[in-house]
Amino acid sequence: MISNQRLTEFELQKPYHSNLKNPASWVFSHGLRYWYFALGGFIGAVANGILGAYVPILTGQAFNLVNVPNPDLSQLAWLSISITLFIVIRCFIFQLMRNACFELMAQHIERDIRHELFSNLLGKSMTFHNLRPVGDIMARATNDVREINYLFNPGVNLVLGSLIFLFVPVITAPRYHFSLILAPLIFIVLYFISLWHYLHTLEPVTDEVRLSFGQLNSRLTEVMDGIETVKAAVQEFFELNLFKQNALRYRNALVKQGYIEARFIPLLLLSLTYAGGLCHALFLHQQGILTIGDVVAYFGLLTMLDFPTFASIWAYSQISLGLSSARRILELINAENNLDQNINGFNSTVRGSVEFNHVNFSYDSQRPILSDISFSIPPGKTIAIVGQTGSGKTTLARLINRTYDAVSGQVLVDGIDVKDWNLENLRRGISMIEQDIFLFSKTIRENIAFGKPGASIEEIIQAAKSAQAHEFIMSFADGYETVIGERGITLSGGQRQRLAIARAFLSDPPILILDDSTSAIDSATEDLIQKAIFNAAKGRTTFIITHRLSQIRWADMILVLRQGRLSAVGTHEELLTNNESYRRIFRSYQD
Repeated sequence: MISNQRLTEFELQKPYHSNLKNPASWVFSHGLRYWYFALGGFIGAVANGILGAYVPILTGQAFNLVNVPNPDLSQLAWLSISITLFIVIRCFIFQLMRNACFELMAQHIERDIRHELFSNLLGKSMTFHNLRPVGDIMARATNDVREINYLFNPGVNLVLGSLIFLFVPVITAPRYHFSLILAPLIFIVLYFISLWHYLHTLEPVTDEVRLSFGQLNSRLTEVMDGIETVKAAVQEFFELNLFKQNALRYRNALVKQGYIEARFIPLLLLSLTYAGGLCHALFLHQQGILTIGDVVAYFGLLTMLDFPTFASIWAYSQISLGLSSARRILELINAENNLDQNINGFNSTVRGSVEFNHVNFSYDSQRPILSDISFSIPPGKTIAIVGQTGSGKTTLARLINRTYDAVSGQVLVDGIDVKDWNLENLRRGISMIEQDIFLFSKTIRENIAFGKPGASIEEIIQAAKSAQAHEFIMSFADGYETVIGERGITLSGGQRQRLAIARAFLSDPPILILDDSTSAIDSATEDLIQKAIFNAAKGRTTFIITHRLSQIRWADMILVLRQGRLSAVGTHEELLTNNESYRRIFRSYQD
């Protein structure tokens, strides 16, 4: 019985149970898994702050000691040793502990988020990927994820450490006189008020920084990917000017962020707190309530406020940038994805029958691509799909392996709706060679074996021979170990397509889809390829999207598409006799 369970198209083996409601809760849910690092960092921050307070206190005692006739040098030496010891312990143990814990936490979270995002992107439908610029996705998957790392370290690290330093003067000032709590307490109140205003003002600016960087990177990626087109159209200056505009927008956003940071009000409050606190302490000294050492110690405690003040300029900006990046990443993760893995779905060997039952498809509700498509193909038949450009030939083929899902109607493989198949099992039985061949920047051997990683070299060579690729492969110095450039840029179009055909032959699928896969092959090679395809089609269901008359003629059945509708079905002879639309297409191919 077929299960109705619906899961994501690509499911994590160990899914992260992260909170996807909002950026802050999502980041927190990732951080919660490493609570022990956070606890270690908190202990280090508290101990660092407490030991930091002892230094001015002991310094004040030293001032009182030297301010009397015949001071006790041994006690002065002991105070010096104590101050040195506190500084060493504070910096080399607790501060190091705080920094190390938050750095480890940040690196672990960055790894988890990269894993979660990449797995999520693998599970997105082709509709999602077709509508998203690759450069924008890359900016989010690389730079934005890195910004979340910086959110924790130095962001949260400095914020936590600075908050301890912020409250230590309030706690320790009453040891000298209770009224001395006034200056640091007023500073804290005004600090948090100005900080709220600072973050409120900074948030839209950091959003613009991340957005403008994404657009800059997106266009840069598109230009580099299409550099041949840019040069052929002599559009270098246009793209350069566009790059300048995008770079200027990014630069202006950064400058605006810097302008807001430069007007950080707590810097002014810190100076006023120094002045007011010192005047207060000197007044108490004049009244005989405080010694000169007490004044020095109290002012030393006030100087602890400079760490949270100066750290806040950068740390809170980094947190704001991190949350903006988290918002952009969540936008990708939460993007609608209608395809599912259906892990408990129908799981059997694909035999090869294909049926379309009143199938309709559109990328959006405004413009239909396929309308009311119905046909039935028994296993082992060869079907040619013909039609003018834009008639929906490739889209129809992509519905079979669920690259896309039909909006309405049914696509059935072996009598089972493709939505009820286990998606992985369904796609293992279908191989598709597209017109736009994608090859990885790896060896020829690895590219051929991509769909069957455990294949032996003998199987790979046999597949290459069947695809008429063995001869040109052996012409390279390293043969099958030759590393080809990204997208196979170092190969000719015909060579790339023959490697793709070899990849399909190796996986030996029951259903083979060839989307104009011989378009870049010269006439000398075409006869050999035709023979290879003819042999490969035996015993399997083969769909051929082509304008090659030789391939159309020997197909068992021909589907004629016109403006997204199936206008005719039949053999070459039947359609040539009975269908005017097919005759026009056939004549145009002959011309």
